[in-house]
Amino acid sequence: MSNPPHLVLASASPARRRTLAAAGIDVEVIVSGVDESTVDSTSPQSLCLTLARMKAEAVATRLRPVQAARPDFPTLVLGCDSVLALDGQILGKPADRADAVARGHRMRGRSGRLFTGHSLIHLGTGGTAEAVAVAKVSFAEITDAEVEAYVGTGEPLEVAGAFTIDGLGGAFVESIEGDPGTVIGVSLPLLRRMLHDLGVAITDLWTAN
Repeated sequence: MSNPPHLVLASASPARRRTLAAAGIDVEVIVSGVDESTVDSTSPQSLCLTLARMKAEAVATRLRPVQAARPDFPTLVLGCDSVLALDGQILGKPADRADAVARGHRMRGRSGRLFTGHSLIHLGTGGTAEAVAVAKVSFAEITDAEVEAYVGTGEPLEVAGAFTIDGLGGAFVESIEGDPGTVIGVSLPLLRRMLHDLGVAITDLWTAN
C-alpha cells in the first residue's frame, strides 16, 4: 500500500495554512525566502504566478534530495502569491503604515480584483501544475477613523492589498465575486483541479501527516 502524499506549503502565510487545515489538509510549512522585490511586471496575473513559481521551486530544490532518498513518500510543494489590482495599479503588501492608510482611503467604496497565483510541484513524478484564480472584491465606504483603527492593528501591513476577509478586515468588504479562498490566499477548488492534473485526488491529502 502506497503512502499518502505529503503537502508542503512554501509560504509563511498563516491564513493559507488555516484554510488548508480547515479543508482537512495538514501541511508542512517551509518558507521559501524568495526576494519578491526582484520581480516586476505590469500584469497582475504574470506577477503573482511568477512569484508563486519562484517560491515553489525554491523549496522544491531543497527537498528533491530528500524525495530521492524516500521515493515511497511522495511530496508535493505548493507556492502561492497574491496581488490586488486597483485602478490599473498592482498592490502587494503595503510598504509601511502610511502606505496602508493611503490604500484604505483609495479602496473604500470601490472594487478591485484579487489575483492569487498557484504553483504545484510533484517531487515524486516531476510534474507541475500552475494556475491563477481571480476574485472581484467590493469594499465598504469605511470612515477615516475606521481606516486609522484598522491600520493601527497591524493586520493590513502583512497582507497583499492591505486587507483581509478572514480577520478584522472582513467587516470592510461588502461582497466578493468568485472563490473567497482566492482572497484569503489559496483557492481550494483550483487546488483540487491542479492536484487532479498531477494524478492526485485532494481526498488523498485528508490523511496526510
